[in-house]
Amino acid sequence: MSDSTGLQLFSATAEELAQIGRAFYGRGWVLGTSGNFSAVVSREPLRLAITSSSVDKGELRADHILQIDADAKVLRGSGRPSAETLLHLAVVGLREAGAVLHTHSVWSNILSDAFAAEGGLGIEGYEMLKGLQGISTHEHREWLPVIENSQDMTALAKSVEEALRKFPDSHAFLLRRHGLYTWGKDIAEAKRHIEILEFLLEVRGRMYCGAR
Repeated sequence: MSDSTGLQLFSATAEELAQIGRAFYGRGWVLGTSGNFSAVVSREPLRLAITSSSVDKGELRADHILQIDADAKVLRGSGRPSAETLLHLAVVGLREAGAVLHTHSVWSNILSDAFAAEGGLGIEGYEMLKGLQGISTHEHREWLPVIENSQDMTALAKSVEEALRKFPDSHAFLLRRHGLYTWGKDIAEAKRHIEILEFLLEVRGRMYCGAR
């Protein structure tokens, strides 16, 4: 890939991630500076477009997106990549994801805490499950592992890798009292997964809270 082609692809990807960030902010899923998003620009060598740290997602612009390599070194843009960059790299590496999106919704926080002792949350019987890649029936049971949050990103990335290996069919995971991570073969698929899973988390969350 030539430098000019690579720059054009990165610029288009950055704009798409910025649009998604603003849209998710409008849904209340990434308020303030919460949440982070990434997308693969190149596989060989790995080049990842990822949100810069500490940026208000309601004001997210293309110039808030950085390009990094497999070692999280910034190659394009200014600023620091998201503190959770190692988690994105883990998902890209183990799931061969083309995009990774992370939200901080109310329902993901409530349910990740409520079901932490069980190690995860199972969701089944809902028609919306068919919006997940490869799922063709509402009878599918989706398992969302809950991972204990940590400020030690190296240790947290290892925990994420362990969960991804243990549950190879899961489309997402939850960080306890933190939020939802999901991915897709490209940005469009990852965005669809966020929308599907946030809907299902809200349904389950309202049922959980109403039953208490």
